[in-house]
Amino acid sequence: MAVVGVDTGGTFTDIICRRDGGFAVLKLPSTPDNPARAVLEGLSRLGFSPTRVLHGSTVATNALLERKGAVTAFVTNAGFEDLISIGRQNRPELYDLSSRKEPCLVPEALRFGVPGRVSAEGKAVEDLTPEDAWKAAQAVAVSGATSVAVCLLFSFLKPGHEKLLGQALAEVGVSVSLSSELLAEFREYERAATTVANAYVAPVMDAYLGELDAGLPEGASLSVMQSGGGLITAATARREPVRTILSGPAGGLVAALAIGKAAGCDRLITFDMGGTSTDVSLLDGGLTMAASATLAGLPIKTPMLDIHTVGAGGGSLALLDAGGALRVGPQSAGAEPGPACYGRGGGLTVTDANLFLGRLAPDLFLGGAMPLFPDRLPPLFATLGQAAGLSPVEAAEGIVAVAEAAMERAIRVISVERGHDPAEFALLSYGGAGGLHAVSLARLLGVKTVVVPRHAGLFSALGMLYADVVKDVSATVMLGSDTTDVFELAGLFGDLEVKAREAMAVEGVPAAKVVLERQLDMRYRGQSHELSIRFVADPYSAFHNRHEAIFGFKNPRDVVEVVTLRIRARGITDKPAFEEAKHLVAAAPEGAFLGERPLVWRGREIGAQWYDREKLLPGNHLLGPALVAEPSATTFIPPKAEATVDGFGNLVIATGGGA
Repeated sequence: MAVVGVDTGGTFTDIICRRDGGFAVLKLPSTPDNPARAVLEGLSRLGFSPTRVLHGSTVATNALLERKGAVTAFVTNAGFEDLISIGRQNRPELYDLSSRKEPCLVPEALRFGVPGRVSAEGKAVEDLTPEDAWKAAQAVAVSGATSVAVCLLFSFLKPGHEKLLGQALAEVGVSVSLSSELLAEFREYERAATTVANAYVAPVMDAYLGELDAGLPEGASLSVMQSGGGLITAATARREPVRTILSGPAGGLVAALAIGKAAGCDRLITFDMGGTSTDVSLLDGGLTMAASATLAGLPIKTPMLDIHTVGAGGGSLALLDAGGALRVGPQSAGAEPGPACYGRGGGLTVTDANLFLGRLAPDLFLGGAMPLFPDRLPPLFATLGQAAGLSPVEAAEGIVAVAEAAMERAIRVISVERGHDPAEFALLSYGGAGGLHAVSLARLLGVKTVVVPRHAGLFSALGMLYADVVKDVSATVMLGSDTTDVFELAGLFGDLEVKAREAMAVEGVPAAKVVLERQLDMRYRGQSHELSIRFVADPYSAFHNRHEAIFGFKNPRDVVEVVTLRIRARGITDKPAFEEAKHLVAAAPEGAFLGERPLVWRGREIGAQWYDREKLLPGNHLLGPALVAEPSATTFIPPKAEATVDGFGNLVIATGGGA
């Protein structure tokens, strides 16, 4: 059974498959005009037909960011048509006088109000008739919209009106997203925004996954990674694409947790630097979930892993701003035209800086399969340096330093700003560009150990192979600890568990492989936001302790409100086994040594040893300065750092201070 993991990024498409005790891997440039083309081309190069393809996709994300989704209508209760535009009063850039809200995905002309009303207690205050629903459907049909989001007040308590509208809208031939099916929770703006985002990207994702599915070998199944770190079928992803917004980065975290546990290191800061952006997260014994995320100005309230992203990747473009300061990103050269050293574009990027400084080898990039053009770089860096009052080398090192500063700030957001000391964690680095910057970042943060796993440049694709099938179901209940005990709470999970098991059956998971995990969203009565607590014997005490750990205080005498019940259903999948070598050898074999080449380190040229990672053996010990090349990535071991290949093939680097 050939199970293939695929991750499509802004610059490269990564493919990996477990074969004959090892991995078959492939990394090729993405095709932004049609991402399916690179995926199908890569699968055809493997030389065998996959039986399952597990895919992390950026299609839904890019459709939202680039505003290239469907023409979308919004249907809600009469008088609430502008709900999606008004949003919340939060101002993320409070003191920026030029700050402007992102344009609403649904223009005013495509917002429609309908009769009918459900109360906060779930009772029908005003009815919605089939005639009303048909009239609304006709109005949407003639508006030019091809997709529609339906979000009625308190429909999560009584979804009948939404279902009636959904039937009528489906009959007029538009793609329909119902909030009661997508997000059965309170907070009407977040529910509406999530439903609108789903409707906006659904036709795009449906077309993409349809083309990809049709192009797979006969009999091959297609599954898609969700933002929450679990797989769903392509059919589900086509209906609910908003669940795949952080699809690719989620795969990396799943792999990080699996490898960390195997190596006995479960306190990790993950650092995923790709071609377009850098994603960081913190794993303290398990995956950390976020209640929601904001993308393109919209809150997306679906279960997702807690990932912080900055626009600093290998392809991030360097420029001088109006004040003459050097900036790097968030604009990226992408796959087309790519960094200047790819031979097509003229903009300097972080990748160009690393090549110019000798930290990349043009004959070893992608295993030698993709040529680089270093001769194009000296005049470009000379021009940039002259404009900035720097030498070409200073300009290149400046690009690296600015990019690393942005990534350091991102890591501090998910560690220091949340009460964690980075020095207590190991930095797990992956992504095509991560290994070139990991040790420098670790030194800035006081981290003593960096781990660079095998196939680092394909790590998110590898994560697809270690993911379970996951479905999340929820229900808002609003119950206080003064009226509801633990036994009553336990009983309320019954209907949700039935719904979760039915959803897993639709995903094709045998009942014997389904594991259900209960959670509660809880808060002190009167608070605006909740904490997610695992359902244990005494969840109220667990909430008090969690509240104190995060906010520094607790009020055991206050009423605790259980806002939402959640169940995460996991369908356990077969995963590749990690095999630890028993025999360790300190000296690297002669065949792994690729020679010595010059590189620039802090303004001066020094010699560095180059190694072929595929020929290194468990136990091998390397002293910096050194570079380790593999087909998907290069790892830089700076002066005074030391690396050891552990029994699982990971490069474990002792950072050795700040030299």
